[in-house]
Parts: sequence; C-alpha cells; structure tokens
Amino acid sequence: MIHATRMARRRFLHATGGLALAAGLMPLTSRQALASLPDARSLAFDHTHTGERISLVYAVGDRFLPDALTTLNGFLRDHYSGQVGVIDPQLFDLLFQLRRTLGTDSPFQVISGYRSPATNTRLRNTRGGGVAKHSLHMDGKAIDIRLAGVPLADVRDAAKSLQGGGVGFYQSEQFVHVDTGRVRYW
Repeated sequence: MIHATRMARRRFLHATGGLALAAGLMPLTSRQALASLPDARSLAFDHTHTGERISLVYAVGDRFLPDALTTLNGFLRDHYSGQVGVIDPQLFDLLFQLRRTLGTDSPFQVISGYRSPATNTRLRNTRGGGVAKHSLHMDGKAIDIRLAGVPLADVRDAAKSLQGGGVGFYQSEQFVHVDTGRVRYW
C-alpha cells in the first residue's frame, strides 16, 4: 500500500511538472529536489522598497513554471500602487545568465520591476528625467537591479556582453537597468 501511494505521488509530481513545488506548496525537501535538477533555473531577489525576499526555481529545461512566474509577477509588482503586471519570462532568463556570467549566487537587489502606466507618468512628471515615456517597465520587460558585493560597472559590463536587450548604467543612483527590448546602451 505504501509503495502504491509513493508511485501515485511520483506520477502526480511528474505529470504536473513540479508546478506546485515552484509555488512553495510542497515541503522544503521537495523544493530542494526541484532546485537540484541539472536543468533547473532559479533566481533570488531582495526588494529594496518592500523588504521582501524570494528565491525560487522558475523554469526546468525548456519549460517555465507558471506558478513560479505568477509568484514573480506579484513580487515584482509596482511597489507604488501594488498593481501586478506580467513580467516577460525572457527577462528572468536574462537575469539567470547575468548571474552565471558574474559567477555569483547572490540575490538581485530590486529597485524597480513592473511599473504601471499611472506610476510611470507620475514619476516622469515629478523627476527631472530618467523615466521614459514608453518605459519597458510598463510592459514587464525591464528591471532595475544591483548585486551585493559586485561592482556596479561589472554588472553593467556583464549585461552588455549578453546582448539580450537594453542596458542602462545609473552610477549615482546605484543600479543597472536591464531589459529585453532592442540592444542599446546608455
């Protein structure tokens, strides 16, 4: 009976592709098992404005895990309004590659993820520049980040080397903008 129950559980986990694991609905040991898969891709974030932290597997092989993407969408919500957008999964792959290029497992410190159109307009009107009228943050295709212990110029240079989209360097504000738009630098 125990053997049959274990087999049924394994079939269930295999059939769902670990979706429940990504959402943290399974015990820690199961989430660790998912993270130990050779083709698992994971990310970790600390949000500088909300104080929240997250670390999860968001993809295995060529499959993005929908529950993990939903969790990340909520985490990277507009921290001004609370509005949740849909983040481009390719942005997560770009960040995953960025961490690998830099040889670090440190969490990304998030300054800004998704930005609602209303927030973007307000920031554009109240700040002396630096906020694009058609910001890719509103499309879920941009994030402003830094990595503790990694020089900001190294983050910028690694992001540029990946040729995955736009890279903006904001030395005085201490962050790098990365997006999945066309390749360009500023």
